[in-house]
Amino acid sequence: MKAADSALNLNDYIRDIPDFPKPGIVFKDITPLLADGPAFCASIAQLAKHIPQDIDAIVGIESRGFLFGAGLAQHGCIGLVPVRKPGKLPADVHSIDYELEYGVDRLEIHRDSLSSGHRVVIVDDLLATGGTVSATVDLVRQLGAEVVACLFVVELEFLGGRQRIPDVPVHSLLTY
Repeated sequence: MKAADSALNLNDYIRDIPDFPKPGIVFKDITPLLADGPAFCASIAQLAKHIPQDIDAIVGIESRGFLFGAGLAQHGCIGLVPVRKPGKLPADVHSIDYELEYGVDRLEIHRDSLSSGHRVVIVDDLLATGGTVSATVDLVRQLGAEVVACLFVVELEFLGGRQRIPDVPVHSLLTY
């Protein structure tokens, strides 16, 4: 097994896809980073540096947040709690609706996954407008847990997503 190379420039592993998913959008594709073992390992190691002490769980947002969340959970021997789209979790769930640019969406979490006193870090691959992470913060807090940080691989800074969660420390590896 190879060690993480902190000297890697992770930006080299992010591919721009113009006009995806619609004209005028430049999609930041993380699949080259995921496909390269040392780059993926380095991204987990760099994100892990921002996890405070005494964390009870990593909360991963569907779906790419699961990939980085699982790596961080394994790295720190911490549990992973998934936040999913409706109908994907088998036990009793707590739900939250949130607004998208063109409509409403919903996220769910198992009711018994977190409780009062739990300290969690939320992780996802991308911070854009902040709607999904803001809803996830609210969902976690409704279960009584404390969100101590939000971690992202990529942040589209010009969209102002971190302003949607002003009371939570945000750490992004790459900003555009």
